Amino acid sequence: MISRRNFLVSLAATGTFGGAAFPVSAKIDRAALVRRHNPVARGFDPLAPLSVGNGEFAFTADVTGLQTFPQLYENAMPLCAMAQWGWHSKPLPPELAGQTLRLTDYDTHGRQVGYQTRGEGQTTLFNWLRENPHRLHLGQIGLRLLTNEGREARPNDITEIEQRLDLWAGVLHSRFRFNGEIAEIKTAAHPLLDLLAVSIASPLLSDGRLGVRLAFPYGSPGMAAADWAQDEKHRTELTETANRADFRRKFETDEYFCAVAWHTPVALRQASAHEFHLAPTEKSTRLEFVAAFAPRPVSAALPAPDAVFAESAARWRRFWSTGGAVALDGSRDARARELERRIVLSQYLTAINCAGTQPPAETGLVCNSWYGKFHLEMHWWHAAHFALWNRLPLLEKSLGWYDKILPEARKLAQSQGYAGARWPKMVGPEGRDSPSPIGPLLIWQQPHPIFYAELCYQTHPNRRTLARYRRIVQESAEFMASYPFWDGRRYILGPPVIPAQENHPARETWNPTFELAYWAWGLRTANAWRVRSGLHRVALWDEIAAKLAPLPVKGGVYLAHENCPQTYTERNRDHPSMLGAWGVLNGAGVDRETMRRTLKKVMREWQWPETWGWDYPLVAMTAARLGETETAIDALLMDTPKNRYLPNGHNYQRANLPCYLPGNGGLLYAVALMAGGWAGAPKGHAPGFPSDGWNVRAEGLPTRLLRLI
Repeated sequence: MISRRNFLVSLAATGTFGGAAFPVSAKIDRAALVRRHNPVARGFDPLAPLSVGNGEFAFTADVTGLQTFPQLYENAMPLCAMAQWGWHSKPLPPELAGQTLRLTDYDTHGRQVGYQTRGEGQTTLFNWLRENPHRLHLGQIGLRLLTNEGREARPNDITEIEQRLDLWAGVLHSRFRFNGEIAEIKTAAHPLLDLLAVSIASPLLSDGRLGVRLAFPYGSPGMAAADWAQDEKHRTELTETANRADFRRKFETDEYFCAVAWHTPVALRQASAHEFHLAPTEKSTRLEFVAAFAPRPVSAALPAPDAVFAESAARWRRFWSTGGAVALDGSRDARARELERRIVLSQYLTAINCAGTQPPAETGLVCNSWYGKFHLEMHWWHAAHFALWNRLPLLEKSLGWYDKILPEARKLAQSQGYAGARWPKMVGPEGRDSPSPIGPLLIWQQPHPIFYAELCYQTHPNRRTLARYRRIVQESAEFMASYPFWDGRRYILGPPVIPAQENHPARETWNPTFELAYWAWGLRTANAWRVRSGLHRVALWDEIAAKLAPLPVKGGVYLAHENCPQTYTERNRDHPSMLGAWGVLNGAGVDRETMRRTLKKVMREWQWPETWGWDYPLVAMTAARLGETETAIDALLMDTPKNRYLPNGHNYQRANLPCYLPGNGGLLYAVALMAGGWAGAPKGHAPGFPSDGWNVRAEGLPTRLLRLI
């Protein structure tokens, strides 16, 4: 039985918790801040593997530093190598050729609008469209360990484990004993290339008991993103030259490439159709190589491992030395150390999983969730925080994708009788919305691109920013203006609509609180963009923003939506989304005391085991803006299953969702507000933290931006 107690998080190093507080103005020793939260493993924990990556590529390893015992992790947190471009589609079954999914009609104020929400009679097509494309595990790189008897190693053969992820350098150091000998492995990802560098040192290499296994799977929509039982459905073609092997990977309609270059004498042997072994050719105690993955042939020379380790260290040193930092050492509150750990590890995890050229899956580049597809309503929770931590370019990398899929978003809006672009919900890189009983009816992702653009403009208020994002702001607003219905006295949202709190039936739901507030904010902001660009305001946008239905109130608190049958007695689960009107947003049109009563009722009555990881930062943001600072901390550190942060920093949700990056990103957004302030925040230091028991030192947060959001 493998115990979580074997996995320890390093709490040593500089700084004190519970001792004398540092002066607020003291400069943060950033290296000490980061390194005191380096994850350290001293045993196998299938829920806590560690990853290296760069935002475009990530590699997740077990305690050997590679993917040596993947079966141990497969049903917990799989060990994958993933890249933003790495997708696979299973062929469409021949019997489905030429078929299209029938839409379900929803009465929309007297006209029928079709949504792909049901698959009766078309279950195979419905599921195929949901599952394809799916993100692909590109290749398994693990150690090949043999006992003196020639038997392959088992996990219990590995002893004296000591693994440390050096966050400051982005390098994974692994050390263990096997067969009486020590093995040391160093692993890192190149900061710019989809490339892994590996250095192995051990006496085991010299007598053939230690080598490397490289294996390639067929694609799978499952959590592990790999199917190892379909050898006949894919091909691996090898071309070997001096000190290098080039692999061409071919599926039915997809292909990609892998190049491996070694920098110590190595023999390459093909063990099976898709498995290859590397082993030293001399009595050497070192084996060093790099492995690069790419969607096209890799023609360039590959860097040496030492160069990759140096590049990684330089990149991560720049990352941690710039942007924002928040240190909590010196706090008397016993929870401060854990919150600081979550802050540091969340910065690392979102940088390697949520800072790529596409919006991330909810599990990023770790493993598959919802087939590896993006959930665009979650993009905000993954990446908006980069702007608040003075790392805006990490958000901007993914924003060009909205321009890329704009034709698909326009086509979706037009098919439903709307103007502009309707952004999909669950989507792959091609921009096609996936069928779902819920997803196609969500709308709260529609203002997100306007929010991202505004973060960019408030950071860089110039014509270049306006030119870059004007189109997605305009197209988003055009859809948003065509969607509400005028009932003779007000504009209303829905029906049909499913709000952010997804447990409400579409045909019986209208005027959800958060969406109303977000719609008004989005249309007003879009008009501000037109003025900045030298264009006239669109009168209809202003009219809709001014005449939207008021935020629904019952019993002195805000409802999830206007037709909510009860206050919070039966449906007080899933996301408490009404809090977002004065949490995500800065409270325009919100009554402060009504929201305060809503917050207190949520804290008192919500079914917290049936929530999601980003709900806790949502509550914290609302509490902070209302001056309920103790509640903000209580929410961020609530002891409940969906707010569990593993030793590797991931936010655990459930067995098939072992990591949930919206929780990490939401935590960072909330902490930036709490430490740096917000529009209308009380004057003084760290206005979202309690004044008693907390020593908060913050630097590098973008003060101008925080004063405007």
